[in-house]
Amino acid sequence: MSDPSSINGGSVVAMVGKDCVAIGCDMRLGMQALTISNDFPKIFQFNNAFLGLTGLATDVITLSEVFRYKVNLYNLREERKIEPETFANLVSSTLYEKRFGPYFVGPIVAGINSKSGKPYICGFDLIGCINFAKDFVVGGTSSDQLFGMCESLWEPDLEPDDLFETLSQALLNAQDRDALSGWGAVVYVITKDKVVKRLLKTRQD
Repeated sequence: MSDPSSINGGSVVAMVGKDCVAIGCDMRLGMQALTISNDFPKIFQFNNAFLGLTGLATDVITLSEVFRYKVNLYNLREERKIEPETFANLVSSTLYEKRFGPYFVGPIVAGINSKSGKPYICGFDLIGCINFAKDFVVGGTSSDQLFGMCESLWEPDLEPDDLFETLSQALLNAQDRDALSGWGAVVYVITKDKVVKRLLKTRQD
């Protein structure tokens, strides 16, 4: 049997710009080479934080519900919205709790701190080790291709529109070279005062 993280396919990428951050994912849900759905987004919003989940689809759905529950509990208990840095630690501890029978996911967190206005992105392995980044984080079955595209296209201090274009081109070109990703994409561009969500049409093969 193949690696559980690559059975259903899918890719996520997050990038930092000038006082903004963007996160995007493909829309494919597959069973190895068989495509089951082209409407399976992998990005979930939790207040100021956005979570991209690649990997085993059952664990993606399970974890999104677990984090919805935990974030709602945090909001009630703390009487404030959870910040991306806090949410990243919540993701890390939740994954590490299950280290002996882990969730087969590769989470990516992106967001903007509502107080400082600073962009924040990070990635994780399947047992919750945080990988901090100042430029971009990639995950999923096309992560090798995404690394190459992001290294080529990303520049520091991109404006929101330029960041959207850069992330979109990196994501679309990377998933065109990966049989387990594709079938459309969704990109969120997050600034301090708004979130813009765009759906991208791509090759349907």
